[in-house]
Amino acid sequence: MEELFKTYNGLLLTLAYQMTGSWSDAEDAVQDVFLKVCDANQASAADDPKAYLCKMVVNRCRDLYKSARRRRERYFGEWLPEPVPTSEDEPLDFILQDELLSYATLVMLEKLSPAERAVFVLREALAFEYAGIAEIIGKSEVNCRKLYSRAKSKMALDEEQPVVAEPAKAAWIRQFVAALEQDNTETVVSMLADDVVLVSDGGGNVFAAAHPIAARDAVSKFLIGYYRKSLRLEDGIRFAFGGVNGQTGIVVYSGSRVDSVVLLHAEGSSVRGIYIVRNPDKLRLFASPPPSAAGNGSTGPQTSK
Repeated sequence: MEELFKTYNGLLLTLAYQMTGSWSDAEDAVQDVFLKVCDANQASAADDPKAYLCKMVVNRCRDLYKSARRRRERYFGEWLPEPVPTSEDEPLDFILQDELLSYATLVMLEKLSPAERAVFVLREALAFEYAGIAEIIGKSEVNCRKLYSRAKSKMALDEEQPVVAEPAKAAWIRQFVAALEQDNTETVVSMLADDVVLVSDGGGNVFAAAHPIAARDAVSKFLIGYYRKSLRLEDGIRFAFGGVNGQTGIVVYSGSRVDSVVLLHAEGSSVRGIYIVRNPDKLRLFASPPPSAAGNGSTGPQTSK
């Protein structure tokens, strides 16, 4: 059993996280599965322990996801997946970055049913063949192909093209933040797509836009207005750049507190999606700022090294 845990724990946590959008739920699901398997001592005797464990995790996550959906109906404002740190400074143990969908794709997964989500994650993130997916979710290969096709349709993805939700490049992100700090409205606007959408998640605990903000002018006004307001805070704000969900993210600090985590989704040379997670319950995995970012109130961007 210890060998099974060492071999498959990372895979199962990565699967569970993408099934639920919550690292805490993922940890609970995988722990529940290993406890159950340990009691029954069945996985080690299975012909394919990997498929057996994945099936148990998917079933557990589907149960969790159904209850989570009910909680989200009562959630104040917009709900975004919990971001996870993947930087060298504070990597999240066991996360498999090569099998991690982009954050923008995780956001789109919220449109899917639990079965569609399971098929999509197993296929796109973990590269399972349809025969293996069918065994895991208990449906025929034909049904799995239909679920996958339906999932891509709901996500407005071309069925013939690979799933590529492009994160913005690190240098581009730094340029964007610099323009925001310099109050350079023209540059900020030029870096946004006409149909850009900004989503922020405060969970009712902190300030956040209650609904998505769409269109270039509205998004730029929100960002610049929020930044100007933050300058009047006693501790100001500071930026750090580092790995978040396998891409370059922005961690915003206010004093010694993590204020928010921001991820950008780009298409070509323009930002199409901005995701701002401010709910403190979803920022527990991010550490306090490094000494270089916790100075005397400077609001300049800092590296997270």
